[in-house]
Amino acid sequence: MILESALLDVVPGQEEAFLAAFAEARPLIAVQRGFRSLELRRCLDAGRGSRFLLQVEWETLADHTEGFRRSAEYRRWRELLHHFYAPFPEVEHYGEPVLWA
Repeated sequence: MILESALLDVVPGQEEAFLAAFAEARPLIAVQRGFRSLELRRCLDAGRGSRFLLQVEWETLADHTEGFRRSAEYRRWRELLHHFYAPFPEVEHYGEPVLWA
């Protein structure tokens, strides 16, 4: 299992429009080969209400980087979401847990 992680800094004042667009975009990723789950969380720290943490579980790294990112659904995902980010997020991928409680 691979965990994709990205901090999404949304343009202030656009949070609700972003959440509505994300709700429309979610089915585009959910149908992808290797998709397992998705979580989007809003930052609770003072002054950070425009920051969201996106975590997506994939079966393999290629399911995300080659499958989803080369798909027609990803093109639509970009149209719906990418204009909300300032700056554009850095996406990172993580392997299996090395420590847990």
